[in-house]
Amino acid sequence: MADIPVDLVPAPLRAVRTRTAERFPLGPATALTAEAGLADVESWLRAALAAATGLPLRPGTAGAADGIELRQDAALAPEAYRLTVAGRRAVITAGGPAGAFWGAQTLRQLLGPDAYRRAPLRRTGWALPGCEIEDAPRFGWRGVLLDVSRHFLPKADVLRFLDLMAVHKLNVLHLHLTDDQGWRVEIKRYPRLTEVGAWRERSMVGFRTAERRDDRPHGGYYTQDDLREIVAYAAGRQITVVPEIDLPGHSQAAITAYPELGNTDVVDTASLGVWTDWGVSPHVLNVSEATLRFFEGVLEELLEIFPSEFVHLGGDECPKDQWRESAAAQARIKELGLADEDELQSWFIRHFDHWLADCGRRLIGWDEILEGGLAIATGPEGGAEPNGTGGSDPEGSHARRPARAAVSSWRGYAGGVAAARAGHDVVMCPEQHVYLDHRQSPGDDEPIPVGYVRSLADVYRFEPAPPELDPVAARHVIGTQANLWTEFTDDARDVDYRAFPRLAAFAEVAWSTLPAPAERDLADFERRMTAHYARLDALGVEYRPSGGPHPWQRRPGVLGRPVDGPPPAV
Repeated sequence: MADIPVDLVPAPLRAVRTRTAERFPLGPATALTAEAGLADVESWLRAALAAATGLPLRPGTAGAADGIELRQDAALAPEAYRLTVAGRRAVITAGGPAGAFWGAQTLRQLLGPDAYRRAPLRRTGWALPGCEIEDAPRFGWRGVLLDVSRHFLPKADVLRFLDLMAVHKLNVLHLHLTDDQGWRVEIKRYPRLTEVGAWRERSMVGFRTAERRDDRPHGGYYTQDDLREIVAYAAGRQITVVPEIDLPGHSQAAITAYPELGNTDVVDTASLGVWTDWGVSPHVLNVSEATLRFFEGVLEELLEIFPSEFVHLGGDECPKDQWRESAAAQARIKELGLADEDELQSWFIRHFDHWLADCGRRLIGWDEILEGGLAIATGPEGGAEPNGTGGSDPEGSHARRPARAAVSSWRGYAGGVAAARAGHDVVMCPEQHVYLDHRQSPGDDEPIPVGYVRSLADVYRFEPAPPELDPVAARHVIGTQANLWTEFTDDARDVDYRAFPRLAAFAEVAWSTLPAPAERDLADFERRMTAHYARLDALGVEYRPSGGPHPWQRRPGVLGRPVDGPPPAV
């Protein structure tokens, strides 16, 4: 048997040809069958392939000839699968529904780019190559952050983005729902969050030094039913949606809606509007008991919508000037016996860490939540204890469960390394490597150039697991994530341009077992991407061409904030 010369992205663990010339032709008699427990995957695969091929793929009998069959094997990990094509049969054997779904995605790739169309261009000539493929992901968290606060992305575009994630075997959508520039989730007990906080009067165009604004009102939000639909649609594609509510910083939209949430003894919060600038607003939440209760109410409704284990509570870029000037904040520091404003922020985050633990959930936040002290996780080998009792909270108010917060390491590797060594689970998403809003070329044609140059090759050489971690600490790196912020990305076409093709490279880094960055076969990846571009074309993805942006993808004259040179190793 020989290696298969097919162009799969991401690359599987093992793929061999059984017989070089053998092919399994699909036709009107081809059946699709699944074992109990895989009915949802069967339905998805039938719908996807029937739309593209025009073939009915009717239910058949297990073991029958001329059929595609989905099976389970408890000996395999939940996301692992084997795909065997021999004779007139294709069998996907998986450890669970997730593995079966990823196997189905591989099968779809084997059929060629036209298998990604929504209507058949032809009804004959469909065939699978004789092969054996064994596959399983490297990381359990293979995520993408989508910022829908800075620029709102309509629900239909979010659903489409989930489909694109599924094609690439990505399984976590981190939905950044709130920020200074807009609140995007309906909270029924606090209607002004969307009546007021979801709308801004205008937007900055490009970086602030450009001094340009479009003077067009911008806004939008998702109803709770919209979000339930997004969550259900994602679940059907084996994707978990992790919501983010940013606090105590990045909260000007919330304070605009409910001025009592701000530091009213320092500023006239009733005069604020939803922020129209990019960057970090100085207006942060106060630290009163009333504010804690307010956001507990927000989270109670959020937990009803999102069943995810993790809830992201931001915790980043919280300016502390207002707390330094606030008599109420200073009194709170004294009351709690804290050293300074950094510890006050840590206390704020720890409150919700324990509150979420009491609800059976886990907090995850940006690496700033380590500042001022974050309770070390407890459990086997310093890991997070899933549902244990015991532990204590500095306030004494949540003593039933241990602190279990996880960390999204965005400022570099250092925060993630420190968190992993302290026993916290970590998702590696360093801005220097996997911020997809950063420019893709040093050329003048890049639209609103931001940050470091991160080319397709750069992303392919990203390594999520720092080599300085010992084996115990390394196990706390539960995954990796690419982040797509949208200050300079105002619609789905811009999202496509920023995300692709780099998200395909990131998906392979997150899924495949690759050698060290310097030893990775970039030429082979680029060869496989030639076929993958045809899939993206069939899906209607407006990716950045390798030769540079199309004319309509440029934004001439709109200033960005490019950073010269290679990113620092931090």
